[in-house]
Amino acid sequence: MPNIKSAKKRVLVNDKKTEQNKAIRSAVKTAMKKVDALIKENKLDEAKVALSAAFAAIDSAASKNIIHANNAANKKSKLAKKVDAAAKAE
Repeated sequence: MPNIKSAKKRVLVNDKKTEQNKAIRSAVKTAMKKVDALIKENKLDEAKVALSAAFAAIDSAASKNIIHANNAANKKSKLAKKVDAAAKAE
């Protein structure tokens, strides 16, 4: 445990930020899972709407440096490919 006042504060701030970052990462994963679930149910119109919401969540996380920009690009690309493949299959 830190003894210096500023170090104690840093511990508290880091814990708070860690929780915030976990929540944002979880929101990204949830948005991606929603798109996948809609694709499996063959609800393509709803999947495209959910895709834009997922893109927004991913972009937001990337802009806050919670996930790396390249990781965000990969996630978006994979989701877009899944939606396009489902649309072509139908």
